[in-house]
Amino acid sequence: MSSVSVVIPCYKYGHYLADCVSSVLDTNPGLDIRVLIIDDCSPDDSADKARAIAAADSRVEVRVHEQNMRHTRTYNEGLMDWADGDYSVLLSADDMLTPGALTRAVALLDANPNVGFVYGHPVHFQHPGPPPPARTEDRGTTVWPGHWWLERRFREGTGCITSPEVVVRTSLQHKVGGYDLDLPAAGDIEMWMRLAAHADVGYVRADQAFYRLHGDNMSLTDYAGQLNDLYERKAAYEAVLTKCGDLLPNKAELDAMVHRRLARYALRRVVRAYDRGRTATVPMDELLAFAADCWPDYKELPEYRGLKIRRQIGPQAMPYLQPLVLSAVANKGREWLWWQSWKRRGI
Repeated sequence: MSSVSVVIPCYKYGHYLADCVSSVLDTNPGLDIRVLIIDDCSPDDSADKARAIAAADSRVEVRVHEQNMRHTRTYNEGLMDWADGDYSVLLSADDMLTPGALTRAVALLDANPNVGFVYGHPVHFQHPGPPPPARTEDRGTTVWPGHWWLERRFREGTGCITSPEVVVRTSLQHKVGGYDLDLPAAGDIEMWMRLAAHADVGYVRADQAFYRLHGDNMSLTDYAGQLNDLYERKAAYEAVLTKCGDLLPNKAELDAMVHRRLARYALRRVVRAYDRGRTATVPMDELLAFAADCWPDYKELPEYRGLKIRRQIGPQAMPYLQPLVLSAVANKGREWLWWQSWKRRGI
């Protein structure tokens, strides 16, 4: 019987714990599952709620921090110091697994020793409403070569995993190490890529977890946060190349690929600020500086050509004229002709 160690960090999320733990223990038969709840010095009754759950089920343990250690250190405490099952899961106290999620993931991992971690589809739902029905029927699985999957992340410059839907082979987790303390917002992206540098990646074609959307999520809520996200992502990709570069023969290609992509993301946010009349609130200069830092030839990118058009039109007129402006990315020549005719009309 395969064993699974489930780490549940908790900070002021005690009111979600019962549903979270139940989703782990009550719907995954045939597995040896242990749960560790780590309360990170919550100022409310979260620790008491965790202790009550553990008192009712011997498969659940609780640790309570005397001082707040923050989320990354809490993750590493559970995954690196406590988890000893065949497989491990990091599950936030406000999220849940779908019925049978561990059973499906473990079956793939058991059948494919070359696979380092498995994920599936996360179902996002809005708090306080109940989660929607999960699609848990068996629709098959996929195994991708780790380096192929890793290259896709570099090509796209963004992650494709929310987090609670992942099951990791514990021996690999211990081999690659814990979450990077220098990446508080992008440590998960860096972790999945680091794992993929060492092993193949599995995918279960089913809903594997429920991700709760609410005001307390660690998410991007303002434009400064979006700029910080770009810097964190850049640091995450660079960290992977530093830590795993000796495993990646195309390291230089990956480096250029992701820096060009991130520069384009920054320029798109500047372009979007013109289109939506938000140039006064979006950190335009900082985004352009980020693009230049990532890709010195950023002015040759298609997004910059679109930005030049918008600068000529101006931030006041652009939101009204935006539906008429063709994308510079796909229609450079047509957009230039439109701009020339627009100037001749004296609008």
